[in-house]
Amino acid sequence: LFRQLIAEKDREALLSYARSCINAIYGGVIHFTRDITAIALVEGDALGGGFECALACDVIIAEKNARMGLPEILFNLFPGMGAYSFLSRRIGPSKAQRLIESGIIHTAQELYDMGVVDHLAEEGQGKSAVYNYIRKENKFRNGMMAIREVKKYVDPVSYEELIHITEIWVDAALRLTDRDLRMMERLVARQTAKTHGKRVTFVHYNPREGVR
Repeated sequence: LFRQLIAEKDREALLSYARSCINAIYGGVIHFTRDITAIALVEGDALGGGFECALACDVIIAEKNARMGLPEILFNLFPGMGAYSFLSRRIGPSKAQRLIESGIIHTAQELYDMGVVDHLAEEGQGKSAVYNYIRKENKFRNGMMAIREVKKYVDPVSYEELIHITEIWVDAALRLTDRDLRMMERLVARQTAKTHGKRVTFVHYNPREGVR
């Protein structure tokens, strides 16, 4: 569909697709207007949009065998669903830009050392790490939730910011050449073969209601 829309130069359809992605991601940013903590558990590889979804969460927990990255620059594009916004707030604009421009796929340990990943877990122990984090946060819930409120006030990610970036992304996507698109398809096919059966899990935790 992505290639077809570019070939047809269908800007409105691409914008609609991008807005749908942002609507889904932004629900996590604003906690679906509820008093919850959004936790991403990365158990395999999270590339491109999958990584952006994880970045939108309050907490990223990754198993040590996981890898994450933004390879879009390798086919002459950039990650347009929030990567720059979320990364710049985690590690600063300069480091965020270098990570995006490199196209490098990083290990969970490397991203933990950078400050992108919040907690590491042994392979196969990701879910246990999530529940351990929840138990720990629940002990200090009042303080933790207050800190998140301060963070949203001091360094908010607005819906308008994300939408404007997707418009830049759409215009850039429409300038891709056939060579760029072939490179994208090769990367997707290669990654699909590598990551069969692996996943990113998103947990929304409300202390009063438990895990959803």
